[in-house]
Amino acid sequence: NSNQPRVLTFRLTHLRPLRYRPYELKNRSSLGEIRMREKIMSSKRAQKGFTLIEMMVVVVVIGLLAAMIGPRLFNQVEKAQRVRIKQDIRAIESALKFYRLDNYSYPSQSDGLEALLTAPGGSSGGRWNGPYLEEVPVDPFQQPYEYSNPGTRGKEIEVFTLGKSQAPGGDGVEKDWGSWNINEIP
Repeated sequence: NSNQPRVLTFRLTHLRPLRYRPYELKNRSSLGEIRMREKIMSSKRAQKGFTLIEMMVVVVVIGLLAAMIGPRLFNQVEKAQRVRIKQDIRAIESALKFYRLDNYSYPSQSDGLEALLTAPGGSSGGRWNGPYLEEVPVDPFQQPYEYSNPGTRGKEIEVFTLGKSQAPGGDGVEKDWGSWNINEIP
């Protein structure tokens, strides 16, 4: 029977049965690609969430980072407050010097820093050439700066803040900062 086509037969007992989708074969995907996709899909299905250990490790790492960065961050906030105090006091002192140039003296204790915004009553009101500030700044603790004329710490006048506590003395954010010690601020 040489006219009949030869049919080759193979035994397929050594191959595992394949799970394939007919549409994937139509898209010219090789059987190797299909097996790889199935492995990936089955591993994705197997891992649906995080274990308790993984979550605990993440929480510990976040806690360690916060413990290392937190104190540095808060130190920068205090430093920024001190720098702001220094700038505010220098600005107020400059305005007071301009006031003195126009009026031949600093504002009295009773006139206070408001004399930089509005003309004080009395004889010096005619020479007032202000306002010398747009507004009197408040310290970082939302309190107005204090003014002392004559000064009590070796200066002719003093502009100062009593710190967060609003009481004389203290350290850190409680410290009194004024025209006598602002040069200590870095």
